[in-house]
Amino acid sequence: MLGCLQGNSELAVKMDERQKRKPPVLGVIRLDYDYPPALGDIDHPDTFDFDVVYRAVPGLTFEICQSGEISEEVWEHCKKAVKFLNEKKVSGITGDCGFMLNIQDFVRNHTDKPVFMSCLGQLHSMIHSINSDAEIAVFTANSKSLEAVESELDRLSGLREHSHRLQIVGCENVPGFEAVAQGRRVDCEKVQPGVIELAKEFLRDRPKVECILLECTELPPYADALRYETGLPVYDSVTNCNTFMRGYLDNRNFGLGDWQKPWVGPHKAYHLGENLSDPEKDDLINLDRE
Repeated sequence: MLGCLQGNSELAVKMDERQKRKPPVLGVIRLDYDYPPALGDIDHPDTFDFDVVYRAVPGLTFEICQSGEISEEVWEHCKKAVKFLNEKKVSGITGDCGFMLNIQDFVRNHTDKPVFMSCLGQLHSMIHSINSDAEIAVFTANSKSLEAVESELDRLSGLREHSHRLQIVGCENVPGFEAVAQGRRVDCEKVQPGVIELAKEFLRDRPKVECILLECTELPPYADALRYETGLPVYDSVTNCNTFMRGYLDNRNFGLGDWQKPWVGPHKAYHLGENLSDPEKDDLINLDRE
């Protein structure tokens, strides 16, 4: 142990600011969906402890992303979005909707950066990290909507043989959560008690559930409360991003030490349509133009 500590001490290098590497940047591909995100939502930059760059894809509405039936025009916009994020030298690329599982392969084929478009990608490691008969509760905005990506999830994650272990929990009847479908600001204080009550009621008769995954990117604001109230580990789009981004961050506890410039912020607020050309803005479907 002493030798290991001495070795780490010897690895430490005193660097001036010119030698240090820049902090990592997260790239987020956004739906064509204009709404006010809450803190904890992937579309709220203050959710993260590192810089974030957003780029919307005109025409990629929630419904189209969910169906996977994407036109050539929208694919072209998606390609431009990835190119933009590549040019911004982001460290990894994610999406602001769990159904972006449907564009995972496309984005991955147009960048050399890690691509983790959907928090559903965590299911593979989750299912193999718990007891072979244990279950995962997957919370979603609407329980029926998740059926649209089941085949793609099976293909990417090899979960077909474990599908019976995924328990789907729809939040569509939680008071106040209807604001998600309506594109309005969600009152998190109003919604949180309903999400907690739904979770407790669902888990009451399901002792095999050992962890929770929040598929909807507007559910992470309640992750901490769920951890506290249920005692279960909770994963979501934020843990998905943090896992990959940690691979780029200086470990302050051991190793080389102090080789990376700290990110000091502040985050820049993003409004749908930013980083688009005027013709691209004209192709946005859900932009509030008032």
